[in-house]
Parts: sequence; structure tokens; C-alpha cells
Amino acid sequence: MKVVVLTGAGISAESGVPTFRDAGGLWEGHRVEDVATPEAFARDSDTVQRFYDARRHAVALAEPNPAHDALAGLERALGDDLLVVTQNIDGLHERAGSQRVLHMHGELSVARCTACGARSPVPGDLIDRPACPACGERMLRPDVVWFGEMPYGLDEIEQALASCDVFAAIGTSGAVYPAAGFVVTAAEHGARTIELNLAASEITPLFDEVRHGPASIVVPDWCDELR
Repeated sequence: MKVVVLTGAGISAESGVPTFRDAGGLWEGHRVEDVATPEAFARDSDTVQRFYDARRHAVALAEPNPAHDALAGLERALGDDLLVVTQNIDGLHERAGSQRVLHMHGELSVARCTACGARSPVPGDLIDRPACPACGERMLRPDVVWFGEMPYGLDEIEQALASCDVFAAIGTSGAVYPAAGFVVTAAEHGARTIELNLAASEITPLFDEVRHGPASIVVPDWCDELR
């Protein structure tokens, strides 16, 4: 049995990691346009660097919750037949023990050099303009996929969706594409689909099965059943 799991901000909410936007449409007090676009970085890189430095420090204090732990346990049972595709940049899946994780929106712990393109572990606060380990230029940015940029791993994701038996979406809003369309792709190739969410999303009607509740409860229960 091959399983693809898509995770969004909702799976990390119980770890104290804020979900993407609040009711006012702000991302931790900032307009998305001011901290999550290439144009924002070109216009005011200091604000963007400080924002992601602060998020990195905050996430370092967070701990994986039972939902992350359950997916790590499911990987131990299924091995290479489980792929976790995450929209999150917090690294909590790996800290829980998951190894087969595809970060389609990048990772807070990684920096990308705008001079040479090399990716490397963040060497410190990027507001301090540390040198790129590969080329020495002081032109690092967060390796985070911003609005208007192409997500990572789409070909690999498409192949996994085309061959999986089960597709699950956990803690996602269903509002951001291409991830919101994964359920359709998986279903077209014969997968059974399930949504595990705190509440209904914009794409809830597209799933074969829906379970609503805290991720720390519904995800471990589902993983136990799958095993």
C-alpha cells in the first residue's frame, strides 16, 4: 500500500507554530505582500530577513506533537511506501523522526544564495549577511518558496500521486494551489482520499472521507488504523 500525505499549517498549530494567516489576513502581524514575495525582498530585504530570522528562532522552541509522531511511526511501518509532502517550513516532521519528507515550500533552516544558487544550512541570522559557504558572497536569503515562485518537487509529487493507493490531506486550508489540486490528481488515478482537519476546508467535498478534530487526536487514530 502506497500512501501520500500532504500536511499544512494545521498539523503544527498544536506545537505552537502559528497558522499561515490570522482572521485579518495578516501573517504574524505582517501583510503577506511585505514578507512573502520576491518583490518584498527586493524592496526591503532587511524586513524580510528579520521576519524569517524571528520565525526560525520561534520554531526552534516548538516541539513535534502527537500528529508528527504518528506520521513518523507510520513511516517506520510502511518504509518507502509513505511520502510526506509538506507545505510547512518548520522542520517538525524531521524532528519527530520522519525521513521521507518533501518540502514543497522550502525550509526555514536552509539558506539559498542569490549569487550562485547553492543551498546550505542557515549559518546564523541572515540579517547579519553571513557569507555563502559555497561562493563567499553575502547574498543569502531564506530557502522559502514565496508567492510567485515555483514550489519544489512537483514532478516527484505528481509521480507519487499517480501511483498511491491512499492520499491524505492533514491541516490544510485547500486554498493554495497547486497543493489544493492534489486530491483531484490522486482520485483520478484511483486513490482513496481522506481529509483530516480541524474543520471543513474549501475542498472538503472532494474527499472520499473526512474526519474533523485536532490533529493530535485524529491523525494518530488514522495512522493506527492504517497500520
